[in-house]
Amino acid sequence: MSGHSKWSTIKHQKGAADAKRGQLFTKLTREIIIAVRDGGSNPEMNSRLRLAVQKARDANMPMDNIERAIKKGSGELEGASLADIIFEGYGPSGTAIMVKALTDNRNRTVQEVRSAFSRHGGSLGESGCVAWQFDQMGMITIKADGVDTEELELYAIEAGAEDFRVESGVVQVYTRPEDLESVRTALEAKGIAIDASDLSLVPKTTIQVDEKAALQTLKLLDRLEEIDEVQQVSSNVDFPDDVLEKYQLGVS
Repeated sequence: MSGHSKWSTIKHQKGAADAKRGQLFTKLTREIIIAVRDGGSNPEMNSRLRLAVQKARDANMPMDNIERAIKKGSGELEGASLADIIFEGYGPSGTAIMVKALTDNRNRTVQEVRSAFSRHGGSLGESGCVAWQFDQMGMITIKADGVDTEELELYAIEAGAEDFRVESGVVQVYTRPEDLESVRTALEAKGIAIDASDLSLVPKTTIQVDEKAALQTLKLLDRLEEIDEVQQVSSNVDFPDDVLEKYQLGVS
């Protein structure tokens, strides 16, 4: 799980100061809309909507935007027809990559995702080709500054967490999907400030590749994340710290 955790940490740190906050809000809006269309506009009766709204609040998305997205999902305001798509593919050296998207134009999104794979040494695969290598898990992110991580780990385990990682100043708590909300609530009750929480596709095992393939894979993952319709990207690569540092510095 370490490779996934390290790259997720970098994404999170980058996103906190990312100038593309408008793109982030667009992605969050789509999640809220599809959650309402799937399960209704009452958060108490719709766990997917509760999670989507919580993610939007964690990202400091204005409440007006959240309420407008809910109204679009319920049909009170006009909105585009969105569909869930999951892509599976191979990165450099045969690495496994999963891509979750929400789109109003399936053909356009397929073309963009396929192009990203082909331009960065990968290929789009058939349904089921790599999904078996991932589990869906809840992931709670907490800034480690000023936090007693040993005590936090005990709290997390008591609350029902499955795994616990500290990477580059960020704590990540992993849960079963159905336990995500209850673990988050239990940690917040202990006075712990939650930075973000989400359902994520986590690799069952990770693999190591050479530096060139690792850097190329990072470029592919970032390119996929830049596609407006893509909501989430997961990989099974274990990225060494020195490769991550080199990539962050823009050295390839």
